[in-house]
Amino acid sequence: MRECKRQDNSRVFGFLFFILQLTTTHYVEFNDEYFMREALKQAQLAFHAGEVPVGAIVVWDGKIIARGHNQVEQLNDSTAHAEMIALTAAFNQLGSKYLPEATLYVTVEPCLMCCGAMYWSKVARIVYGADDVKNGYHKTTGDNWPFHQKADLTKGVLANECAQLMKAFFAALR
Repeated sequence: MRECKRQDNSRVFGFLFFILQLTTTHYVEFNDEYFMREALKQAQLAFHAGEVPVGAIVVWDGKIIARGHNQVEQLNDSTAHAEMIALTAAFNQLGSKYLPEATLYVTVEPCLMCCGAMYWSKVARIVYGADDVKNGYHKTTGDNWPFHQKADLTKGVLANECAQLMKAFFAALR
């Protein structure tokens, strides 16, 4: 009768776990940049329409379910921010007023109004590109958290590209 010896695979499993962590981290970073580039495409649409170039997308389960860009001038509506347009489209797409598993990508730090919309819709994660020192939520709220208590925030994804589009827009107005 042969005796079966159990091999110690802990090193192999440890190595595989390490590789999985590396690839997962890279995947998340890749996705954030990929999705922010999609939001930048929306911002470019706003730029070419003469709107302040802010773009937003809503991602659910790894897929873009809604897009929006500023339409304040076009709609003559001061609340027609990119985030509001994208959130409304996401509600309609899903048939729900809540987005507890969604990530909202926006090219510029959201204003307090848009933060309120994200709060009430229970967006799970917010990712933004460039800071907005004049109109961003941080100027209004300081260190107070304006998002839903379960929400996560990632700042600075493609910040330079997002900021350059804003600078180009306002330079053209002068």
